[in-house]
Amino acid sequence: MVNEEIVSRIQAVIDYYNLTVSAFADRIGVQRSSISHLLSGRNKPSLDFVMKLAHAFPDVNLYWLLKGEGDFPSDPDAPALGPSKHLDVDTEPAKLIQTELPSPATRNIEMKKEPLKIVIFYADGTFESFHPKND
Repeated sequence: MVNEEIVSRIQAVIDYYNLTVSAFADRIGVQRSSISHLLSGRNKPSLDFVMKLAHAFPDVNLYWLLKGEGDFPSDPDAPALGPSKHLDVDTEPAKLIQTELPSPATRNIEMKKEPLKIVIFYADGTFESFHPKND
């Protein structure tokens, strides 16, 4: 109930800044798995977590985060600090770069030793022995 509401506001912060869960975790200085556990409802946000979030994102109103009252962001006209979703499109076609891969090196390795006997042991305690033919 209350935990779900706080988690939804944490998700709103992540979405507002266009961050991945991993980038959000790195930015506030917590393990990525803790964010996953919070968002899935497994864990509740601790005071330490809330304080780290407030430190990393000073424009997040703590009263809004905890109680859902107030504004987020503090200044609605402020631009998001996360990566932009705008894509720059080049009008020039991309140049094709061709590289030639070297062929794998092959070499013949001569066996200097010949096996005398090959023994295979089975799980039931039995075994088989093989003797190679000598030319």
